[in-house]
Amino acid sequence: MALSYSPTKPNNLVQTIERVSLILDMVGRSPQGASIKDLSIGLQLPKGTIHRLLSSLSYFGYIRQDPETKNYFLGLKLMELGVLLGDQLDLRKVAEPILRDLAETTGETAHMVILDMGEVVYIAKTEARQTTGSLKMVSRLGSRNPLHSCAVGKVLISHFSEEKFNDIIREKGLPQLTVNTIVDPSVLREHLKIVKRQGFAIDDEENELGVRCVAAPVFDGKRRPVAAISVSGPALRVTKKLIQDVLKREVIKAASEISQRLGFTGE
Repeated sequence: MALSYSPTKPNNLVQTIERVSLILDMVGRSPQGASIKDLSIGLQLPKGTIHRLLSSLSYFGYIRQDPETKNYFLGLKLMELGVLLGDQLDLRKVAEPILRDLAETTGETAHMVILDMGEVVYIAKTEARQTTGSLKMVSRLGSRNPLHSCAVGKVLISHFSEEKFNDIIREKGLPQLTVNTIVDPSVLREHLKIVKRQGFAIDDEENELGVRCVAAPVFDGKRRPVAAISVSGPALRVTKKLIQDVLKREVIKAASEISQRLGFTGE
């Protein structure tokens, strides 16, 4: 089963841990590295505090400094931990061969996501060796998307209780990413009833213009939706007809196979 972090900030949050987390996040989002001044301004902390935290993080390998620019980058220790995290994600190990077959069968890109802090996080991606066109999906592992705008998110949120659904809307809102994004809670609620009943969801250029996606949920042995898989591609190639005639069937089939390997015995 995929674990997730709690979206609720604990009352006993350790200040140093919070600051370290913010530093790592800001450094990771700085392609050219981050200076002490950058971090001090961005995090509104004294330079001395930033320097002390960076020194400790550097000692343990979580941060490294470029000797020329003096800017700070993420350390290789994080890559090591990332590998260990991947080893712990048994879900991904189970899914990878099935995703590979799905990508080859459809000629498009297959993804797997899990739920984390009210968003979907992409934990696996497989591209077909040969596609029907030159256009390819530009996506990366670890990226996040809102639940309401993408197919993988919609199949997961369709299994939420009314209370959990309302909590997500209250915490995250329904930002409009394209002209097709569903931003009305009532409309989304009715849409999700259909998604749950049919067992799949379609992202009709709702998350990104020019991209369509079809997704299905993955269940564990306790009948809980622990992940979702999808097939995505350029809208010019992934037409609504192709989704209805071919892709939805293949995605549902693949999701069912992964679910069975996780111990799910339902339909």
